[in-house]
Amino acid sequence: MQASQSVLPRCSVLLPALLLLPLSASAKIDFTKEVWPLIEKSCLDCHRAPYQEDGKLKKPKGNLRLDAAWAILQGGEGGKIIVPGDPAGSELLKRTLLPEDDDDFMPPKGTKWTSVQKDLVAKWISEGADFGSWEGNKDGQPLAKASVPSAPVSWIQTHYDALLKGLAPAPEADLGKVTAAGGRVAPLAASSPLLAVDFLVTRDQATDEKIASITAVKNQLTHLDISRSAVTDSGLAPLKGLPRLTRLDLHGTKITDAGLKHLVGLPNLTYLNLYDTGVSDAGIPELAKLKALRSVYLWKTSVTEKGAKELEKALPKAQVVWK
Repeated sequence: MQASQSVLPRCSVLLPALLLLPLSASAKIDFTKEVWPLIEKSCLDCHRAPYQEDGKLKKPKGNLRLDAAWAILQGGEGGKIIVPGDPAGSELLKRTLLPEDDDDFMPPKGTKWTSVQKDLVAKWISEGADFGSWEGNKDGQPLAKASVPSAPVSWIQTHYDALLKGLAPAPEADLGKVTAAGGRVAPLAASSPLLAVDFLVTRDQATDEKIASITAVKNQLTHLDISRSAVTDSGLAPLKGLPRLTRLDLHGTKITDAGLKHLVGLPNLTYLNLYDTGVSDAGIPELAKLKALRSVYLWKTSVTEKGAKELEKALPKAQVVWK
């Protein structure tokens, strides 16, 4: 899994397929129990410490080892493969999103990762790529790095920590207003007052009126998934000014440029999925006002390369995926 500068343009068209899946509102990913088994099963034939086979010394491809925490963080000949807090910028994940006939696709042999497994790895990376107590194989570890490097605190973790300050849980009665309208409500983590809401089960009946029930938990609402719902442009009005809304998924809806005006003033919106909507270049000026954005997905819209480049220029910290 040698890093390559040419990977992102080729896999950018595939990234939305992974990120259409909402991040789980469950507890933090456990590397030892959830991520390591995937790496061990799919990657170690080619990426482990040197060993003898049939009298020959077999070395890890691309000088990349995945059998130890220190080695994973170190990367290989092509550089680092993990960018804590940034799944889209991490080669470990990006290589699995390439077409299978691509020379850089991983794993080329053996067990491929499912979309659910890729989503799990993406969540682990977004949380800061924490290995917990797992160290792995210490053979060959540089003496100057006698201990496993601690995972840096990601900007995402800092972001959510700031959202928690001074926040009280939503009353049960307010949660009930959302569920009565067909929404599902879950805490982002155990005992967290931050909430994730989706209308995936009742999406065909999720009208503007029912989606407006989210205002009952407007202070706690952090993740909102109303993808493939019946929401209209005017139905986005209740979202205006939500103080802690961080992730918004609108893919597969009839939203157009006219609806984007309701998103202006969302101070903490870092993720916006507009895949397969009616958005075009005319909506770029509105999107450019969302200064907190780090990821915006415009695949299968009418946004052109020119529009995407304008948005990238206006939001230099954001990854803009449009084809």
